[in-house]
Amino acid sequence: MTTITVIRGDGIGPEIMDATLHVLDAMRLGLSYEFADAGLAALERHGELLPAATLESIRRNRIALKSPLTTPVGGGFSSINVELRKRFDLYANVRPARSFPNTKARFPGKVDLVTVRENTEGAYIGEGQEVSADGETAVLTQKVTRKGSERIVRYAFELARSTGRRKVTVVHKANILKSTSGLFLKTAREVAAQYPDIACDEMIVDACCMKLVMQPEQFDVLVTTNLFGDIISDLCAGLVGGLGLAPGANIGADAAIFEAVHGSAPDIAGKGIANPCALLLAAGQMLDHLGRSDEAERLRSAIVATLEAKDALTPDLGGEGNTLSFARAIASRL
Repeated sequence: MTTITVIRGDGIGPEIMDATLHVLDAMRLGLSYEFADAGLAALERHGELLPAATLESIRRNRIALKSPLTTPVGGGFSSINVELRKRFDLYANVRPARSFPNTKARFPGKVDLVTVRENTEGAYIGEGQEVSADGETAVLTQKVTRKGSERIVRYAFELARSTGRRKVTVVHKANILKSTSGLFLKTAREVAAQYPDIACDEMIVDACCMKLVMQPEQFDVLVTTNLFGDIISDLCAGLVGGLGLAPGANIGADAAIFEAVHGSAPDIAGKGIANPCALLLAAGQMLDHLGRSDEAERLRSAIVATLEAKDALTPDLGGEGNTLSFARAIASRL
């Protein structure tokens, strides 16, 4: 029995989580769920966005499956997701993008890549943010370290090696950002030299974005810094039909959080029409992380078969089904 922390989230979060757990239960994986609150649901129940009990649950179980959270505008954390990454040093954000059948994918059958994004440094550290008294000038500090660069690039190469991928593309802007991006690129070259069995190329971020939308099949694993990775991973989600098909994993040495990367979509909350695929695919990443890759592939194959059959699909995928009927159709193909 493996116990995982489950955060049902806000907006459509509870609906897609219930659908995901329905499919996982049908797989008879021996998983046990410890439910915890975060976001608006936690604020209503406990008076805080990220209760200590939730943090302790993640720390104890080391694995969490999380639906989208809403961070209120105003005081407190600028982002609950960023706060979770900081608290548990979840340095690797792993975002696969794959073309699925009968979706709005721009390149049907041609996209199968992974973006590995550094998750704790760069422009998102929140240090040195300052606006001048007259409101005319804003300043933000970016920080890149050799340690942070080395471990994220090494993670990308180890991921490529363990999953049979053949190439890692290092994405940077070292031609202009010679200090921060320059250090990242220099460190990446040093790490790449230790993996002669994996091809490596380098690409400036703007050129990378252009090539992704022209010829995405040339990419396998991309590794980059925080801000660039955030942009590129959403671009890749657009190539395969949108964020409804985009899972994400946040990996650290002592904990891992798996999530749907889309928002809480309050406009459709409670209507039962939300697409649960992103969270289901994140659950597949979780199974891979737990060393149960055969089960992860079984789950992904059931999702593909359901999309191919156009069985009980949610409206965003062109169907007339609902969140739970879609999940039941997937479960029936396991």
